[in-house]
Amino acid sequence: MSIVEFLSSIVPFTQNELNDIQGHFKKESVPKNQILVHQGAICKTLYFMEQGMGRSFYTKENGKEITQWFFGVGKFMTSADSFFQQTPSLYNLEVLVDSVVFSISKEDMDQLFAKYHKMEKLGRLVTTEMLTKIVNKLNAIQFQTAKERYDYMLAEFPDIAHQVPLGYIASYLGMTQETLSRIRK
Repeated sequence: MSIVEFLSSIVPFTQNELNDIQGHFKKESVPKNQILVHQGAICKTLYFMEQGMGRSFYTKENGKEITQWFFGVGKFMTSADSFFQQTPSLYNLEVLVDSVVFSISKEDMDQLFAKYHKMEKLGRLVTTEMLTKIVNKLNAIQFQTAKERYDYMLAEFPDIAHQVPLGYIASYLGMTQETLSRIRK
């Protein structure tokens, strides 16, 4: 899904608005395993996944990585609190497979929000969707069995098992790899 298709599916932009907005995004090919934002750095870019898969994760003091979120095709990828508040990121952002992204700087995004009321609406709708998904994930981890969490993840990210190492999936679901392996059987 291209950025223009995504924008048009959410808010009815005119063609001139879409052309201007698209001009603020930079299309990039990003190789597998590239870190886009390092934990502790300020996230200055918002990414839209046209092709590929990414994740946000943090590294504990013992070196163990904990996956916080996955970002698939047609979704924005960023460290949201860091990007919008320009504070150090709690997470690393990593591309998991060769990907194509559209990127936009915080400054350019703010310009578009100021220029187009429809962009503010888009931002509100995307943020509301993201917040709802985060709450759903927290509820799943708190109240669902391991099998229910796995099924929830598959509904959210249908192709994930073919693109992402099982260790990342297990940490995202808050379980060990052994538990994940049992569930998958």
